[in-house]
Amino acid sequence: MISASGFRVGCDIGGTFTDLVLLDEKTGTIHIGKRLTTPEDPSIAMLAGLAAFDETAPQYSRTTTRVAHASTLVANTIIERKGARTALLTTLGFRDVLELRRYVRVSTYELFADPPSPLVPRHWRMPVTERIRADGTVHTALDIDELDTLIDKIRAEGIESIAVCFLHAFTNPAHERAVGDMLARKLPGTAVSLSSEVLPQIKEFERSSTTVLNAYVKPLIQRYLGRLEEGVRAAGFSAPLQIMLSNGGIGSAATAGQFPVRLIESGPVAGAIVARHFGELLGFEEVLAFDMGGTTAKACLIRDGALPLTDELEVARSQRFTKSSGFPVATPAVNMIEIGAGGGSIAAVSAVGIVQVGPESASSVPGPACYGLGGKRPAVTDADLVLGYLNAENFAGGTMSLDTRAAEAAIAEHVANQTGSSVQAAAWTIHDVINEAMAAAVRMHLTERGGDPSRPVLIAFGGAGPVHVANLAAKLGIRRVLVPLRAGVLSALGLVLAPAAFDLLRTRKMPLTRINFGEVADEVADICQTISTRLAEVRPGVTPLFDVALDVGYIGQGYQVAVRVLIDEISTLTPATVLARFAEVYRAKYGYFYDDVPAELVNLRVSGRVPDVAQVIAPLQVTPGNAADACRGERNAWSPRERHFRPFAVYDRERLQPGMRFNGPALVEETSATTVIDVDADVVVDRFGSLDITLPGA
Repeated sequence: MISASGFRVGCDIGGTFTDLVLLDEKTGTIHIGKRLTTPEDPSIAMLAGLAAFDETAPQYSRTTTRVAHASTLVANTIIERKGARTALLTTLGFRDVLELRRYVRVSTYELFADPPSPLVPRHWRMPVTERIRADGTVHTALDIDELDTLIDKIRAEGIESIAVCFLHAFTNPAHERAVGDMLARKLPGTAVSLSSEVLPQIKEFERSSTTVLNAYVKPLIQRYLGRLEEGVRAAGFSAPLQIMLSNGGIGSAATAGQFPVRLIESGPVAGAIVARHFGELLGFEEVLAFDMGGTTAKACLIRDGALPLTDELEVARSQRFTKSSGFPVATPAVNMIEIGAGGGSIAAVSAVGIVQVGPESASSVPGPACYGLGGKRPAVTDADLVLGYLNAENFAGGTMSLDTRAAEAAIAEHVANQTGSSVQAAAWTIHDVINEAMAAAVRMHLTERGGDPSRPVLIAFGGAGPVHVANLAAKLGIRRVLVPLRAGVLSALGLVLAPAAFDLLRTRKMPLTRINFGEVADEVADICQTISTRLAEVRPGVTPLFDVALDVGYIGQGYQVAVRVLIDEISTLTPATVLARFAEVYRAKYGYFYDDVPAELVNLRVSGRVPDVAQVIAPLQVTPGNAADACRGERNAWSPRERHFRPFAVYDRERLQPGMRFNGPALVEETSATTVIDVDADVVVDRFGSLDITLPGA
């Protein structure tokens, strides 16, 4: 059990709500908070939420050991193109890499489905006379005098951030480092991102794109983190601010400020961590994490307790679910899908009379019409309220009341009147359309991962997730759903239990037959030291655990597979041993292997983590009683199975105890979320307080 004697804080800043969790490490008590996000400065809502915890735990900040934070600020800045004025210094002849991209047609049948235009316009992409060969030797020396002219241009253009990406800098970073030193001397205060630090690996376009994205958001994120750190210190916290990284690990604010591109999946990944944790606790082989908040929905297929990592992330896609239509981000990130679907997604009728919902969101300002904050267009939350799923007098933990008449008026004006339907029918259409959009995206995610919708347990959370999960599961053919306790703030809880982690990949390309594995062991040791330094900023004095893999592929092939090895055995490996393991992995993945084609090592992949021993999610004590004791009446709501309004039993989540059973139709209300359970569904409360729902047809 938890043996420490302080507090931990997790804060997840979403597009609509800012969710907070306070864990008392001594007693295991968890306090939650929920506030509307302040888009003009997200730190305002977070700091106000932290101050509110003083009412339940006076002066808790003095003994807080972790203040962890997740945000979608980086991704939103890129999507909305609100980043810094950025320049790119690149090797002479390579200024157009960002536009040439990969020779991949975004859509087979749409000739004009173009990817987003580069974040750095051509006149700010500046060629530098220098060149390094693939083996690291110098082909053309760096022209230092030429840099003075470029610096004068950068200063005159008012550039705020600079990306430096030279050819083969991942093999020999000397030229990039020399330029970085010169820029630091002559342009103090201007942010600089070197590709040899941001992404020291092969593939010119991906490395250029990732470095430019890092530079584009760096000044904004550094200012934001600076304000946030100052506010946290002023609130009395001695614990340093920590940030969720895209790989599912906690990092320091210094790491986040230097490599903000590693925060693109910061917000979404926290919920997947908790879903994985529940899967481990309950022995589920496959888990589908489903997080639906106010602005977006996220889904992640988790197998055998391991978060799926990818280095093929994309952001700001011009075609929502189409690969190669966005900016590639090659830093490690949890493989998940994001959908522009949330409680704030706006509904409208198209020119041909079809109801469309999202991806535009009302966010927190002005919010859905029922918030009463100025929103006039109908959102998913308005539809859910009209359908009877939400308690108008007790929303977001009682911090808000909802205006049903405003919701009905917005739906009538913008949907019902245009489609010739009743307000209630239009509300159900909005609810169903957003579910279908999410189901289509989740099906694609499962297909890409080789998944079968009938296998995983669907774990639902987020403010809107429990409202929509039963109908979503029915569309996917999933028959078992788990809604954990405190579902509405579960991502914030993920920040409390996430380990410190950092991943690093370096390219060392050579045929297997020519590898000196003693040198490989030394290189891996150097990578481990770099990772240890990063992790020590979060958990000083604790020895990290490392996982090492060699990316191996056929010579001339454009992709590789990861061959896992132990650190202690690297120096004793032989080409034959690695080839045999490569064959085993390749055959398992593709069903065949070529014995007559030579193979090569391409990348060294190292993952470091400091596991957390605290048991944040503990079994509940059982109090005698039955589910009827937790029922506090009925409310008319729409039954999707019966296609009409009917009474739903309303249960108080706080009074439901492990072992209690009941059937749908039911609405289970708690501080942070409402779970909708339709007719003929069976529910049992498990030992952790989760609603284990079996849907009809199981």
